[in-house]
Order: sequence, then C-alpha cells, then structure tokens
Amino acid sequence: MRIQYLLAAALAVLPVSAAHAAYTITIEAPGVQNSTSAFRSVGIETFDGIGVGVNQTFSTNFGGSGFTGTYRGVRVINADQFGGAGGGGRYAVQFGSPGFTLDLSSARPGGVTYFGFWLSALDNGNTVRFFRNGGQLFSLDATVLRTFVNSRPNASAYRCNPNRPANRNCGEPYAFLNVYAHGGSSFDRIVFDQVTGGGYESDNHTVGRWTDVRGTWVPAGASVSPVNVVPNPTSVPEPAAWALLLAGFGLTGSALRRRRLVVAS
Repeated sequence: MRIQYLLAAALAVLPVSAAHAAYTITIEAPGVQNSTSAFRSVGIETFDGIGVGVNQTFSTNFGGSGFTGTYRGVRVINADQFGGAGGGGRYAVQFGSPGFTLDLSSARPGGVTYFGFWLSALDNGNTVRFFRNGGQLFSLDATVLRTFVNSRPNASAYRCNPNRPANRNCGEPYAFLNVYAHGGSSFDRIVFDQVTGGGYESDNHTVGRWTDVRGTWVPAGASVSPVNVVPNPTSVPEPAAWALLLAGFGLTGSALRRRRLVVAS
C-alpha cells in the first residue's frame, strides 16, 4: 500500500505533457485586457513608451522582467476604437503580410514559456506564428478563434470595444489570448501577420514563465497547425516539485528493493 501511495504521489506532480512539446491556448473573460495567469516571472510591453510610427525596430526589457525582445517592422499608433488597452496609450498594428516580428530571449533558465496579448478588433485575416530555434511550432488563425468566441454562451459580451466611450466597433470581438508551452518547449520568435484586408491590432504583449493556466480553454482544431493542444492543464511543476518527484521515485525504488530482499530471505 505504501509503495502504491509513493508512486501515486510521484506521478501526481508530472506535467501534462512530459514526453513531448505541447501548447495550451485560452481566452480571458470578456473585458479582461491583461493575463490572469500565475507566473514565476513575467513582463509586459504596453507600447505606451514607443513613438507613433511605421516600420519601427526597437528593443524592450518588458519592464525589467529578465526577458528581452526586439520588434522589427512594427507600426505603433494611438489608441482608438480598434485598439489600445485601457482605452488610452498606444498599440501595435499590422496591415498586410509579411508581418512584424518579435524575437525573444531570456536570462532565466527554460526561456519564454508563455506569450499573451490583448487581441482587439479581431479580423478573419489575423494570424500569429510561433517559432523556436528557427522552426515554426504552430500558427494561430484567428478565423477559427472568431468562430470559437462566437460559439460561446456569452459571445455578445466579447463584442464592442470594452473601453469608454461605449458601443464602439461592435461588429468585432475583443479578447485577451494566452498561449502556454509545455513539455520543455519555449518561444523565441513570434510573427504577427494580416493575410487579408483589415488590420491585426494587439496590445499588452506579455511574456513569462507560467505556473498556472487561466482562462477558457480553446480546443484543438484548425486554429492551430500543427500543434498538440493540452486539454485543461492546471500547473507545471516548480523545481522543488521535481525534487519531490525524484525523491518519490527513489523511495519507491528503495521500498521495492527492500521488499524483494525480504521475500528472498
């Protein structure tokens, strides 16, 4: 019985996808314009300190979080009915393709395992792609995100810019999007494209090392290609949890060895 207990305790702290890379995508509740996720470390680029302009290249430390990023080819504009978290400041927008890029690096072990952003005025042509070590991990097509949002019981609450003045641009959804990497994976490049007419508006770009998944899970489907989407994971082990895991397996192995010795004698 004790052997079974130790084994169960050890397995309980295993991540959802230890054997291979996988990703979880969620959206926050209507009107939420920042991530509610839990993090070991996190930083945000709000674009409010960046001048208005097109085709800009600049670097950010995401508020001194231990992460750095370099934006290339990005257009920054003042808040309007289509974007600008909180109803003020500035935001990033992309018209057409190829899109603007964000190259990421981290002073913290494990790299960037989380990226989130306020996706405002969602258009069918909005596409964001995630990369690691020069290879594309997956792309997220907002056409399917729009379909998912519209299928929610509270779909109407996602429509209209949630910031004052009220009732602006009510034909398009507004939602904060969370993307989590599992299984030892991470992100080092993100590309925002607008593959049809319209624009890709985004703000509050958030990078971090996550510990808890929050928001409403977006199921696997055409919105991600290719990707293994993890259903409703809740947490990733801290280093202390891995130590307990290894200790648990060690104790289990010791107990098994002792049992075999007793039987043999």
